Parts: sequence; C-alpha cells; structure tokens
Amino acid sequence: MRIVDVCAFYAPRGGGVKTYVERKLQAGAQAGHEIIILAPSDNDRVVETQGGGRIVMLPARRFPLDRRYSYFDDEQSLHAMLDRLQPDLVEASSPWGSAAMVARWRGDAPRALIMHADPLSAYAYRWFGSVLSRATIDRGFEWFWRHLRRLDQSFDLVVSASDSLSQRLSAGRLERVATLPMGVEPGYFSPRHRNEALRARLLERCGLGPDATLLLGVGRHAPEKRWPQVIEAVTSAGYANPVGLVLVGDGRDRARVRRAAANNPHIQLLAPMHDRPALAEMLASADALVHGCEAETFCMVAAEARASGIPIIVPDEGGASDQAAHGVGLRYRAAQTDSLAAVITDFLNGDPQAQRRRAQAMAASVTTMDDHFAQLFAVYRELEGRRRHAA
Repeated sequence: MRIVDVCAFYAPRGGGVKTYVERKLQAGAQAGHEIIILAPSDNDRVVETQGGGRIVMLPARRFPLDRRYSYFDDEQSLHAMLDRLQPDLVEASSPWGSAAMVARWRGDAPRALIMHADPLSAYAYRWFGSVLSRATIDRGFEWFWRHLRRLDQSFDLVVSASDSLSQRLSAGRLERVATLPMGVEPGYFSPRHRNEALRARLLERCGLGPDATLLLGVGRHAPEKRWPQVIEAVTSAGYANPVGLVLVGDGRDRARVRRAAANNPHIQLLAPMHDRPALAEMLASADALVHGCEAETFCMVAAEARASGIPIIVPDEGGASDQAAHGVGLRYRAAQTDSLAAVITDFLNGDPQAQRRRAQAMAASVTTMDDHFAQLFAVYRELEGRRRHAA
C-alpha cells in the first residue's frame, strides 16, 4: 500500500511525533508498504529516508506559539499534492484544520484520523476545569464536538492510542473509534542500561548524595505539561526527604519553568536529549519518572520509563494514567499540586527499591512501536480497496 500521512505535527526538531514518524517509515518499508509523510514546512523539499519512505515538505506558515512547527494553510496545494501522490490510504494526524482539508479532498482513497492530540484536555479542560464541570465545558465546546463528529463521518477510521481517550470520544458520539496503543522504539529502552555512576552524578548535580532519590521529568516546556506544578510538588516533598529532580526539555514555557526551579538547588534543568541511547541510560538510572500532563494521548515517555524498568508517577487522567494501569505506577489527582506532593512523599516513604524491582520485572512486557504498526497496517489492509469520495 502507498500510505500518505498528512502529518501536521511533524518537525525535524520535534519530539514524540517525530520519533513515531521515523519508526513508521522503517516499519512500513519492512512490511512492504510505501510510507510518505506530507508535512508543513518553511520550504519545499523531499527527504528520502534511509530505511525507506520519504518526507515531502509543503511550504506553510510558521506556528506562532512554537516556531519549530508550521501548519497547513493552503488547502488547494494540499489537495494537489494528494492528487499527485495517488495514495491507497490517507492518514491525518491532527484533529484540527488539516484533518478537515483531508476530509474534503475529492480523491477516492480511504482515510484514517490519528488522534495524536487531545485539544479539549490540553486547552479547554485545563483552562476552565478549576471552575466548571467537565460536562459544562463540553457543552460550551459543543462546536468542537460537532467538528469531531463531522470528521468521524468523513473518515473510515479514528485511531486512539489509549482507552481513556477512546472512551471520551465514544461518549462524544464518535462511531468509528479504534484503540491501537502506541509503543516504544525497540532496542533502546531496558533496565540493563541502569548506570549507578550516572545516577550518582545526576544527584551530585542536584547537590545530593547517592542515598537521595532521583526523579526524572522529560518533555517540552509547554503550559499543558505543568512543569512548574511538578517542581512545586517535588520541592514540597523534599522538605522531609532528600529528593532531586532532573528535568530534560525546552520550549516556549521555559521562562516559567526556570523561575519555578530557580530557588531549589536540588532541581536541575537539562537541554533536550536527541541521543536515544543516552536518554535510555538516563531513564533506566533514575528512581522514578514524574509527569505532569493529563492531556497525553498515549504518553510516550511514560512507556519508555516502564520499558526502562522504573516506576512512574502520573496524573489520573489521560494517556499517562493508562500507563500506570500496569501496576508499576502511582497516580495523583490531575492538576492538583498537593496531591502530587503527597504521592511523591508516599513513594519516598515507602520502598522505592521494591517498586523499581517490580517495574524491572515487568519492563519486557511493554508494547513496541513495531507491534503497534503491525496492528495498524493490518487494520489498513481491511480498508484497502474501499474506494470512496469524501463526504
């Protein structure tokens, strides 16, 4: 099959979506499929990838809130490229305007919407959740639910990476939702990469000795990631227990994150890590991963932490919460700093080493991306030949 992924969130210096895309190109080639990533960019070029497939860049406007990304703004140009590529199946990886453009394309190939984003959790629920009920917010954003239902009727399949998101989409009256959890890159993440000397060096950077507990956070500095909340909770838990936090990442919210960490010498901020083996070693060497975002559709870093054999401390909503369902994590009330501080304290006062041993024993059970793509391509095979026109 020739599968064209209209990938609005791809960027050469991006994070989880970039990782997912690059593995998809390899997995597709190995399975005998031609994968073409159609991505917005500031220039017009084609990138042939080593493992097979290609990335076709379409000129587009820069996204004003994060200059690493662009967004599709020329529907006619997008349709013309799809006409030229003649796909057997089209994916749209964002529920925003690019998905509506794909829905309106007059080609007859079947199409799938991949929910790589959960805008209601990332924005509406985060903005108004402290003063309004979820049901009230949903009523206020009924226009977005109508948009999703129109997409649901225009696409042959809506792919969700977690049960929690699938349940919300189905409750919102979407009818074509299928849960296909993503996975981790095979060959990278494992408990065998644990390095006690690295752990000691990281704790030393935090001004602590090797008897302290090392927490790790990984992700973009963006408001929905809630890093200032994580920092505040770790600081609170640290009054009674020696605990250090190493936070890996960067982004448009960096100023707030730096201010939050400025007065705690036990918190260290590191630049994003693009060296996957180095990240795998750091994950395996921590005592637990802590995460603040309840708007994850899957939470790749939590899955990577599980595959690395460390416990996870995550909010009780979203894809991160689903990762803790495997018995190797602790949940706190989403967006509640006091709850997170209490759960971290419980973790510190419990038996962190016993929890890590349990996480190590279960690490090999984490789904890989190759497993995910095998399932995804099998579903696409069922759609192949279902020629149709956009609604």
